[in-house]
Amino acid sequence: MAPRQHRERLNDPALRALVQAQLSRRKLIAGAGGLGLAGLLAACGTGGGGTGGGGSTAPAAVEDLSDTSKVVNWANWTLYLDYDDATKTYPSLEAFTEKTGIQANYSEDIDGNDTYYGKVQGQLAAGQDIGQDIITLTDWMAGRVIRQGFTQPLDHANIPNIKNLLPSLQEVDFDPGRQNSLTWQSGFAGIAWNKEQVPGGLRSVSDLWKPELKGRVEVLDEMRDTIGLLMMENGVDIAGQWGSEEFDAALEVLERQIASGQIRQVKGNSYKEDLVSGDALAVICWSGDITQLNFENDDKWEFVIPEAGGTLWSDNMMVPIASPHKRNAETLMDYYYDPEIAALVAAYVNFICPVVGAQEAMEKIDPDLVDNPLIFPTEEDLAQAHVFRSLSAEEESDYGSRFQSAIGV
Repeated sequence: MAPRQHRERLNDPALRALVQAQLSRRKLIAGAGGLGLAGLLAACGTGGGGTGGGGSTAPAAVEDLSDTSKVVNWANWTLYLDYDDATKTYPSLEAFTEKTGIQANYSEDIDGNDTYYGKVQGQLAAGQDIGQDIITLTDWMAGRVIRQGFTQPLDHANIPNIKNLLPSLQEVDFDPGRQNSLTWQSGFAGIAWNKEQVPGGLRSVSDLWKPELKGRVEVLDEMRDTIGLLMMENGVDIAGQWGSEEFDAALEVLERQIASGQIRQVKGNSYKEDLVSGDALAVICWSGDITQLNFENDDKWEFVIPEAGGTLWSDNMMVPIASPHKRNAETLMDYYYDPEIAALVAAYVNFICPVVGAQEAMEKIDPDLVDNPLIFPTEEDLAQAHVFRSLSAEEESDYGSRFQSAIGV
């Protein structure tokens, strides 16, 4: 279907303007729909929650200025919102401002959960405004900041589109009743490689340790993804009952590969830069990142869920404890839970969309993506990925500190 015809099928003029920015990025996987996750991800074979829930209470001195200050500041990860390369803008945010009158200031400030938390933890603990009205953190870190009272409870009356949250995400152990968080996107962690430089391809985490890849491998600084994949390679059910013995066995593999120089670096989102430069040839990575990089770099990389399985995680929007624009933040959350807006974002980021109705809305934007399992996975697709089990506070401290020590942080 031609771009003009796509635009005519949308009723909202603002949405019509957004579609054109999305369509130029969609050629790579046109026609791939319906293959299933294994088919789309090269027929590969065969994140987890934090503990505690509880609400948080904003400091008495915090006043919501949303009525008079039409601003919302949002911190997110890189390559995680629709972006127009020609205008250097985020089209959906431009449309949000046009629709609501609220100026959205968006920053790609989050490279890793631990590093971002380290930057803002002191201010949050002191009840201070960190300059952001929305922060976007992975399940386990979301659980931590909620448990520590660092978020403001959401007013669901200001987010009527919350009804569109996928049923499977409506109840999470780290935030009962979704009082403090809403899912932004979900995704898989797996492995990827430069197809030209690694012509034989990879199918397992152990393939990363091939001699010819020495010094050209990078893994994620997210413990649950890197250790999770290593544990699954060892035959561990990461969603089940396991303990220090299983964790230590995976950590020993990681330490050995770092010490030998097989692993070049352990990184957050910035691993993508090393793939582009060629410094890294093979990585433990996140699914949507590779698809986006391929759009802009002539389809250089291939992503698969390893034969032993991949991890499944979600990132979550939350309002920090001293944000002075809570209702503006809730208005933005509501906007992105509109199925048409959610579909536009999904067409760009290629992560799992959390919004009911977005799959149907995708018909108006790019029919080739309606059955894309990276965005709308089936139950069979999801069976290949596993959620890292919730850790107790003691386990999180113990395992987290040992992982950080192993990677040299």
